[in-house]
Amino acid sequence: MLFLLAIQAFSLFAQKNNEDVLKMSNIKATQTLGMIDYFYVDTTDLNKICEKGIEAMLKELDPHSVFIDKDEVAKMNEPLVGNFDGIGVSFQLLDDTIHVVDVISGGPSEKVGVLAGDKIVKVDDMPATGDSIKNDWVFKHLRGKKGTKVSVSVIRGRSKTPIVFEIKRDKIPINSIDTWFMIDKEIGYIRLNRFAQSSNEEMVQAITDLQSEGMQSLILDLRGNGGGYLNVAVDICDQFLSGDKLIVYTKGAKSPRQELKAQKKGLFEQGRLVIMVDESSASASEILSGAVQDWDRGVIVGRRTFGKGLVQRPFDMYDGSQIRLTTSRYYTPSGRCIQKPYNGGVEEYQMDYYNRLSHGELLSADSVHFADSLRCFTSGNRLVYGGGGIMPDVFVPIDTMRASDYMINLRSKGLFNSFALNWVEENREQFLQKAPTYDKFSKEYEKMNVLSEFEKYSEQEGVSRNTIKKEWVNIMVSDYLKKEMADTTASSYESYSDYAESLISDDKMLKEIMQKAKEEDKKNELINKESDKYIASTLKALIARNLYGVKYYYMTTFENDRELKEAIDVLKDNKRYNSILKAQK
Repeated sequence: MLFLLAIQAFSLFAQKNNEDVLKMSNIKATQTLGMIDYFYVDTTDLNKICEKGIEAMLKELDPHSVFIDKDEVAKMNEPLVGNFDGIGVSFQLLDDTIHVVDVISGGPSEKVGVLAGDKIVKVDDMPATGDSIKNDWVFKHLRGKKGTKVSVSVIRGRSKTPIVFEIKRDKIPINSIDTWFMIDKEIGYIRLNRFAQSSNEEMVQAITDLQSEGMQSLILDLRGNGGGYLNVAVDICDQFLSGDKLIVYTKGAKSPRQELKAQKKGLFEQGRLVIMVDESSASASEILSGAVQDWDRGVIVGRRTFGKGLVQRPFDMYDGSQIRLTTSRYYTPSGRCIQKPYNGGVEEYQMDYYNRLSHGELLSADSVHFADSLRCFTSGNRLVYGGGGIMPDVFVPIDTMRASDYMINLRSKGLFNSFALNWVEENREQFLQKAPTYDKFSKEYEKMNVLSEFEKYSEQEGVSRNTIKKEWVNIMVSDYLKKEMADTTASSYESYSDYAESLISDDKMLKEIMQKAKEEDKKNELINKESDKYIASTLKALIARNLYGVKYYYMTTFENDRELKEAIDVLKDNKRYNSILKAQK
């Protein structure tokens, strides 16, 4: 009895102590704002200062507790809510013009006759071209309340006469599944980009469609999926786990343990399953892949996931702004907390990807080390670790072959997208007559030598293989020439490499530098050859998307997807698949 009284007394003391600290903190904050308001040298925005103060306070807690301005709350929720009011098109800005890339099936624009490839030149009598037209302008004028109307003028093909459409805005769904299709007669593929309100319903449709086509094994692609709603992750996981298996549990200092389990018969509780993850797969993606791994339900392929195991609860402020405060951690069924450390501060936490890259983790599984104290075991007694993401069962290194200087320059200047849009605009009508459906796309595409056209286009835009090579050699020799050859005649040459060639016979050190440059150039030939495959694949996929829709982008790129190929190999090798799931500690 005395012990219980002592505990109660301590609890009351602690509560009073916390109340006193909170009271004193409120007084400090109020006094500070008062002093700024009455005595500061310049006029100030106290509300903005207060919000900055809240942001600073939350940064002291963890990287995921955040303050959201009232104007940003709706925008941040929109991708997860799953719909918005608008006209139903996907667009891209190119040369200060709004290009319609895709028209959403069944949406308002499709109903009135807007087509992919149309260029929007006027919205409600306002010019829709020029330097002032940015993404925000497009959202502001094309989106609007359901039932309202907007006049949109478009230019189609080579015609110079605008077509005017009166479009009645409606609810537009935001799909969280990019695509699903059969890779072969037995293996289905689903790519989920986030866990939104509608994701489980979309998953049901995707699995049902694939099963109707004969799917026996499934690849679920969660690469780049940063998470979303916890309950949706649980619902989707329930499609794969049988019985009342534990999927995830949460707990915190002020939040009691809460368990979430499988509750109903799932659509794919039997059959081989591979989940693909990478360093950008986070939160809900880790809940799903962690539960599947812990119950030995499927094989995880890829690289170690992001490591976000903190649960945020939204708290609405009086003015419509919001604080998302971390209230608990979530744990996989085996007891793993997958939250990576954040004691180095927010900036260090955000540098995690670059740290992984520099430490070699993205290239080799052997560079990943876990403390013995983080050991856990799956239902089949396989060893797994907590404390920093989900480590895959099959590691696939990041593909550095995609990173040739040539390809990096093409991407940085946006030449893939701009060329694909221009090419489709010029060839759409003629091409679709020969290939009205995607089934005939590849055959017709290969006849047209598009890659050669793209290289010519890129050269006109200032990016060519020779330019890249010449710039690289310049870097190799310029410092030496500046330091050692302070010769004014260098200015008469177009580049340092040209000047170096003129001096090579007279300078031993310069000859050695140029020789090293040539050796490095030979090493890069392999990278360039492999990179060329991705250049061709990316270009082909973008054109397929612009012609037939976003689904076909992924159906085209998987031809050169090393991680996907590994996932397919795992599913096709029965012995390997079973041995992974039966591996003992």
